Amino acid sequence: MALSGLQIQKLLPGTNCKECGSSTCMAFAMKLAAKKAMLSECPHASDEAKQTLGAASEPPVKGVKIGADVVSPIGEEIVMYRHEKTFVNKPVIAVNLDEGADLSLAEKIRAYRPVRVGEELFVGAIAITQKSDSEAGAFSEYCAKVYEKTKLPLIIRAKDLTSLDKASAAVTGSHSILCAVSEDIADKEAVKIAQRDNQVLAITAPDVDGIFGLTTMIKAGGFNDLVIEFQTHSLCETFQTNSIARKAALKNNIKALGYAFLRFINTGNAMDDTIAAVTEINKFGGIIVMPSFDPAQLITLLALRQNIYTDPQKPIQVEPKLYAIGEPDKKSPVFVTTNFSLTYFLVSGEIENAGISAWLIIPECEGFSVLTAWAAGKFSGASIGKFIKEIELEKQVDTRSIVIPGYVAQISGELEENLPGFKVLVGPSEAADLEGFIKNVLKK
Repeated sequence: MALSGLQIQKLLPGTNCKECGSSTCMAFAMKLAAKKAMLSECPHASDEAKQTLGAASEPPVKGVKIGADVVSPIGEEIVMYRHEKTFVNKPVIAVNLDEGADLSLAEKIRAYRPVRVGEELFVGAIAITQKSDSEAGAFSEYCAKVYEKTKLPLIIRAKDLTSLDKASAAVTGSHSILCAVSEDIADKEAVKIAQRDNQVLAITAPDVDGIFGLTTMIKAGGFNDLVIEFQTHSLCETFQTNSIARKAALKNNIKALGYAFLRFINTGNAMDDTIAAVTEINKFGGIIVMPSFDPAQLITLLALRQNIYTDPQKPIQVEPKLYAIGEPDKKSPVFVTTNFSLTYFLVSGEIENAGISAWLIIPECEGFSVLTAWAAGKFSGASIGKFIKEIELEKQVDTRSIVIPGYVAQISGELEENLPGFKVLVGPSEAADLEGFIKNVLKK
């Protein structure tokens, strides 16, 4: 039975410490009642509260961790839309390997780790699809080899229960996903296999009602490490089904649909595959399996996922300090911008592209972009000047010129007033124009 905010509030410490992010314990209790927060966010919750609240404080979407060496949490979502609070766990982007594919391809997938705005992105799992004429022993041996090479969790797509059993045993403890579990075998051996080998079970059925019955039955039997694979046949149906299931779990507290979603994508066309994957990232996908390893396609999806799953209330930011771009000396030029990660990496990248070494001043701006930080009073002549004095820039460089972004040209006078002896140069508004500015203005 769901507890009201008042009932929950009586179980909280009542200190109004604000460490959970809410102004009072009552406000936090109301969030818990509305499934917009988790009890774990309260650092002072008593054992009695944890025990009493129990399922009442669980996220409406069950959390599951896949992988043993490379661990990816999925589920635990508490909102329908990112702007309501934030999305919690990024969907896992996986790549399919047909049984027998060269193991060097598995190694390439494991080694693919592009870096974007300071975060290392990677493929989180490898799906292995059994050949129709393959024997169970050969399939399990191949799964073991792929896991040994990559240590990534596997998504094992076997043609029958015997093959599923042997493949799971070959990678026991990897916390991989066992697929193609349908109604006719769910109550027999598949659950036992997953329990025995500490794996996650992906269940499927022709419709949502079938999924509902399966998850209810399996959970009642004591196993709950589940993901759902819906059987949809068009992009529109996928969009609709994902949305209905997520809404049922979040808004109507239907636990039987409160699991992460697994989707195998293979339309036969790379562009359509990308569109389908984008839909999954935007609309509640949990594990997205791409049909092949295509780095150009993957970086697009990984970058989108990073953007969607960044907390809108906590922008990605870099540490405020003086950064060396290249190998600058005391005479190298000095630039300044905000500590929003994307801004930092764009500006530093363009300075590198111009073929020079320079100093880049990054003051504390709470992760805002240039215009946002200026509008919020976080990127002013006074605040920048104060920061430059704190880092004692004048002792580290001989140059007395500082380049500021063109978007905030109006702070140049104020900055010069706060930094006697320094000259402020107004640079371009866009980072993409920095290379031309450096060549045509600074090098003259």
